[in-house]
Amino acid sequence: MTTEIGLHESTTPYYDYSDETPVPPPIQRCSEVGCVTLVLVYVLIFVLGVCGNTAVIWIAGFKMKKTVNTMCYLSLAISDLMFCSCVPFNIVHMVHKRWIFGLFMCKFASFATFVNMYSSIFLLVIVSVDRCVMVAFPVWGQNNRTLKRVMIAVFLAWVMSIIISVPALIFRDVILSPREQVLICVLRYELLSNSHTAIVVNRLVVGFVLPIVIISLCYSVIIIKLQTNHMTRSSKPFKVMTALIVTFFINWLPYHVFSLMEIKFKLQIVQQGLRVSVVLASLNSCLNPFLYAFMGNDFKDKCWSFLSRIENAFGEIQNL
Repeated sequence: MTTEIGLHESTTPYYDYSDETPVPPPIQRCSEVGCVTLVLVYVLIFVLGVCGNTAVIWIAGFKMKKTVNTMCYLSLAISDLMFCSCVPFNIVHMVHKRWIFGLFMCKFASFATFVNMYSSIFLLVIVSVDRCVMVAFPVWGQNNRTLKRVMIAVFLAWVMSIIISVPALIFRDVILSPREQVLICVLRYELLSNSHTAIVVNRLVVGFVLPIVIISLCYSVIIIKLQTNHMTRSSKPFKVMTALIVTFFINWLPYHVFSLMEIKFKLQIVQQGLRVSVVLASLNSCLNPFLYAFMGNDFKDKCWSFLSRIENAFGEIQNL
């Protein structure tokens, strides 16, 4: 059985064969169509994610003026790049159907995945609240909205993401698979009673439901204000922000649904659905740079390079 190092919730029990004569495991390879397809998708995520997010970091970090919004999107790109950098470990794991990188990387790769999930949605909450304040209370926002304060908010978002992701370090372990007799990287929730349910529910509430509720409230205020005051300014940055949030929602919702289902239903179809939802969630980390590029003003009228489109989009964002 191959398990995703970052998100898959396999709870394979520990198998001790110390009293038996070890039998060399047969060499396994990723040969079936489903496995090969997932590997190719992960390779695509890695290449696009690393290239795209590196471009965003270079443009937002070195070529653009430091503003509230560019700093938020810069942090989001750093989070996505961190996740994409761990994807090769998952690829090798799937190809060889065994874990060869040791206990530390087993824990760290999973930890980085959940830090990315939490930090991404927390940063989107910060962007949404900031935009809501600027639309609902423009005078107060202009006087009190400073780069220093948003950097503090971003820092706190990262700290919270790291703290909440600690269970990935605690419960992730390298064990011997009883069936294939190879080392695999799994989550061992049996180490603490009821920990599986508690962690999945906490992840759903803190990392998805509450942020989406806050973002929805912010959007409601923004839409009401825009309609009431007939405001059309900042429509492009608003579209970029909307695209980022909708993409996160679509990519992560199936994962949370199947994670909840797996607690009660140990069915093969649930396991397969969880594997596909993990890929969809991983896809979120390579899409953001393309959203920046294709939501810019010049996309329909000019055929500039990919970097020019990203820079154009950030030029719109930093003027908020």
